[in-house]
Amino acid sequence: MGWIETSSGYAVTLDGAQVRCRNAAGRMLKQVPAKLRDDVEVVRLRQLAEWLERHERECRSQVDTWIVRSLPVPTDLLARVWPDAAWQAALRDLVVAPVDTDGTVALERAGFLRDADPEQGLGVVDLDGDSVRLAARTVVIPHPVLLEDLEDLREFAAELGVEQGAGQLFREVWPRPDERDGAAFEWTAYVGGKFEELRHATARAGSYGYRVRGGYAVCPLIENGVAVEAAYWIGADYPESETRTGGLEWRAAGGRRLPLREVGPVAWSEGVRMAALVYAGRVVNGEDEEGEL
Repeated sequence: MGWIETSSGYAVTLDGAQVRCRNAAGRMLKQVPAKLRDDVEVVRLRQLAEWLERHERECRSQVDTWIVRSLPVPTDLLARVWPDAAWQAALRDLVVAPVDTDGTVALERAGFLRDADPEQGLGVVDLDGDSVRLAARTVVIPHPVLLEDLEDLREFAAELGVEQGAGQLFREVWPRPDERDGAAFEWTAYVGGKFEELRHATARAGSYGYRVRGGYAVCPLIENGVAVEAAYWIGADYPESETRTGGLEWRAAGGRRLPLREVGPVAWSEGVRMAALVYAGRVVNGEDEEGEL
């Protein structure tokens, strides 16, 4: 952004999210002078900076939703938003996989997103290191738990110098255990976490973007096009009351509790991730217990 002259002879500009100022002689100042803080141009730049920061958060949040819910995304949409710097920062270098005409996600043709053009389609670096174009009408930004050889992909990404703006490859994943009581309705690995006050648990859940409803931290998900909700009990007493965490469960539409054997890999990973993040903030009294994440 270029420099904007103010009524006081100073010039201001926006550098990232910070307003910069120089005097009439062209010398850059360490901070905006107090007398300029209410200047109309300075106020406009601050409002623009706030909007840009909010826009960046919204872009990352939307992309995160696409990842967690494995939603098909039209390539035309990606091409339209690609010129926007905030969208590009959130999308660049994410692993995308084309969706075939029969609805099958072709993970074997996945690649790191490097370009989106309305005429040429998506430009990716495939898993062999070649630059190719994807002509599919829709793509999926797969959840990392669905990617085979995830550790190899992470190493390959490091070799390419990949820095993802949204959490995908390096997102924490919890694969479903091979052996578990599939008929049970509750996962108990994170039961008994003590919080001196319930509000500490609810605040921790909220800090990670989870809602709290009816005593549960909840995470809405979509698995194979079906709505699922992970719910982790954190307590429903007074906010100042001591509480202990309970079990983690998954619910289908209408609140029907799902047997663990019916929980899909993405819903499982994201539900356990939520429980682990909240549980990590518990009061730790014994030396043999783990501290916070």
